[in-house]
Amino acid sequence: MQHTSKRGQTRTKWLWSSLLILSLLLLSACGQSNSESAKIEEGKVNVITSFYPVYAFTTAIGGEDANVINLLPTGVEPHDWTPKSQDIVNTSKAQLFLYNGAGLEGWVPNFLKSLNSDTQVKSVAVSDGVSLLTAEGDDGHNHGEEHEDEHAEEAGTEDVADHHVDPHTWVSPKSAIVMAENIKNSLVEVDPDHQDGYEQRYEELRTKLEALDQRFTDELSKVSNKEIVVSHQAFGYLARDYGLTQHAIMGLSPDAEPTGQDIVNLSKLVKEEGIKYIFFEELVSDKLAKTLAGEAGVETMVLNPVEGLTKEQAANGDDYFTLMEKNLQNLLIALK
Repeated sequence: MQHTSKRGQTRTKWLWSSLLILSLLLLSACGQSNSESAKIEEGKVNVITSFYPVYAFTTAIGGEDANVINLLPTGVEPHDWTPKSQDIVNTSKAQLFLYNGAGLEGWVPNFLKSLNSDTQVKSVAVSDGVSLLTAEGDDGHNHGEEHEDEHAEEAGTEDVADHHVDPHTWVSPKSAIVMAENIKNSLVEVDPDHQDGYEQRYEELRTKLEALDQRFTDELSKVSNKEIVVSHQAFGYLARDYGLTQHAIMGLSPDAEPTGQDIVNLSKLVKEEGIKYIFFEELVSDKLAKTLAGEAGVETMVLNPVEGLTKEQAANGDDYFTLMEKNLQNLLIALK
């Protein structure tokens, strides 16, 4: 009996070891370090990022000189996510906290107040400097005459307080270039010893973003149709920068459900404009997009706001650039 017990203990230890190794491999495959698994590292600049696009740009620029921890887990939609106690602990110990800003992360003010009183972390809204868009009369929860956002206009300083700012800056490569520069400058400020590395990797990232921007500009300038219908109002910057007009089923937040009249109006628009596809996104239910597509007699297709990776995308090695390339190809199919 004693021999059997020892064999059982050995087997149990082996199983636990195997599970641990498997867990580490899965975390590695996810392509992003989140606050539940990552730890603050001594001897490196520690950077906390709020969600995937900021994390992706920061890891590209930070390279081996920065330990980057992303708050938002893989597969989670960012609009309604809120931080946990471990997030506060990690951020209090970090040197840099980078978030999108423009109203995306409504939890940030209270989060910063909750940090330890002796924290030295510098917080930066990386969308600063992007010419912001506003959507009049619709904050993602109210639906009125302005629900269709083709009349969204650029926000001046005095306008922002009176309108609902569109926070989805990163969806346009032109805005992403501004964000990347802000991230690089922030890293240099808190860690000047590694400025050369940050500058070099930033230039590499900027070159890739500029090439992506040029592809969107060149390819979308050739399409005759310019109207797109999307799940939620996440493509204003993409539409502005590349000559498109977006019509959203939902508002700035993907949990803002439309009225029955909204669906009827959009169905009429789809038929009048000869729109062939209704776009949906992976991190949000496609139920409304399919309802509208069925009502209008058209098909559905993915247009990704790149707010985060699904677990499958992370395992497949997808990133900001592969997802944006897929967006371009789907736009070209839908608009031809």
